[in-house]
Amino acid sequence: MSRRTIGIDLGSNTLRAALYNCATGEFEATCGRIVKTADGLAQTGCISEGAVERIVAGMHAMQEAIGFSGVLVRAVTTEAMRRAGNAAEALDRIARETGVSFEIIDGEEEARLTLSAVRHRLTRITSAATDERLVLVDIGGGSTELIFAWSDGTIVSQSFPLGIVTLSQSYPDLDAIAEALPEVMLPIERFVAEVYIDAGRPDRFVATAGTPTSVASMQLGMEYDTYDPGRINGTELTCHAPLHYLDKLLAMPMEQRERTVGVGRADLVTAGILIFDRLYRILGFEACTVIDDGLREGVALGLCNNRG
Repeated sequence: MSRRTIGIDLGSNTLRAALYNCATGEFEATCGRIVKTADGLAQTGCISEGAVERIVAGMHAMQEAIGFSGVLVRAVTTEAMRRAGNAAEALDRIARETGVSFEIIDGEEEARLTLSAVRHRLTRITSAATDERLVLVDIGGGSTELIFAWSDGTIVSQSFPLGIVTLSQSYPDLDAIAEALPEVMLPIERFVAEVYIDAGRPDRFVATAGTPTSVASMQLGMEYDTYDPGRINGTELTCHAPLHYLDKLLAMPMEQRERTVGVGRADLVTAGILIFDRLYRILGFEACTVIDDGLREGVALGLCNNRG
């Protein structure tokens, strides 16, 4: 039986896969494609035909890049498919055309798997103990997850229907997003306040997904084509970093902006940075540790652990 697993995460904006070697404990390959799953979802409530075609093309490219034959594969999908009225039809077509069936997981499982990947990486690159009290933020395309992990193993998490794709498509410009965010993020603020009253403040603030990693990439002087997850992992961003790099991004000509964060991603990243900045204030932290690993890595790790 194979000792290698592949975890696939179909998010609201990206399709990502990770190949993990259970015997060596190392990720051997990762790949991803921007597929814009949630494009138009805020207006129509459905996954578009164009999105399905991009997902199918992305799956074929990943199958060619890392090979799925003889490897245990699990494919999961999250908020966009949870919200879409035609999710079953879209996933049926993807399965027919790629041979891979996606399962829609709930926010609780998404949080658990993402946390496992982040914990796995933290213990390898920092002095963080496996039982360190932390809050993990995952700013996705269609949702934002907050995950509190306590030293006794307790996990408190909640998924909020606020993501960079749906947010950017719900308001005409960045100024309108900035004006709306205090009210839009009020449920997150209330959730955090309740957790702090019940259990206190964690020791570390960790962030994953495209927005924090894009800010970290800018801080390290990388561009989209030279992005290196190994350098991103463990990067510390102060509370001033999000708005500092937002200003830098907005001051760039569009061509340079796309070299920095990727073609077609600038509007999404800028919206995400506003969410990220406000989370510092809500959580009350001066600094944040950025980790590239996320749901796809957690799915691959989970397959190894379930097989013992």
